[in-house]
Amino acid sequence: MIAVILQARIDSSRLPGKALLPIRGKPMVQVVMERLRKISADLYILATDGEGSRQFSPLAKGVGFEVFEGPKEDVLGRFCRAIETYKPQTVIRATGDNPLVSWELANRILADHLKLSADYSALQGMPLGLGVEVVQASALLQAEKETLDPYDHEHVTPYLYRNPHKFYLHRPLVDLEYRSRSRVTVDTEEDYRRMEWLYRQLNMREMPGLDDLMPLLRGIEGP
Repeated sequence: MIAVILQARIDSSRLPGKALLPIRGKPMVQVVMERLRKISADLYILATDGEGSRQFSPLAKGVGFEVFEGPKEDVLGRFCRAIETYKPQTVIRATGDNPLVSWELANRILADHLKLSADYSALQGMPLGLGVEVVQASALLQAEKETLDPYDHEHVTPYLYRNPHKFYLHRPLVDLEYRSRSRVTVDTEEDYRRMEWLYRQLNMREMPGLDDLMPLLRGIEGP
């Protein structure tokens, strides 16, 4: 079974409440979930903490996501408890601060991952905020057992790619047409205002994809 697991929570030190900030009239976390629903998976899970569960549950259920409540700070532990509950073999990890996350690129790297029987797969070189990580559930469970480093537990996957001798890593460059140094994630107020601007430019498109976004980003970057 393949599961999309989206990590999100209400509080943020740099931009409090950002998951509920509006993007085209919808809470940002809902926009992210709607995009992730276009990934070819069997199950879609929003993994959050207690407060997030209370705030996000109606939104998640409305777009077909299960809500899983786990540790607030130990995000690796949160993923592992969700894995033990739902029993997926493959996990697509996404984060709630990426309202332009690309389902097209996610489906491509998922296909690669399954074909290669990799432990960890992620595309490199595209705009920050478009990507997901594809990970075998067994690799995440192994990571939790082997690392006590708080950084590994907060960020979920670093233990895997910091130990390439233990895991089969697949980290190819994205196709040239999608490479960019642009930033399309939301971490600060400035990021959020930029995202609002980007979505205004894409206003005629209900679910903007790569072919809509990349020309716009190239126009911003210039030659």
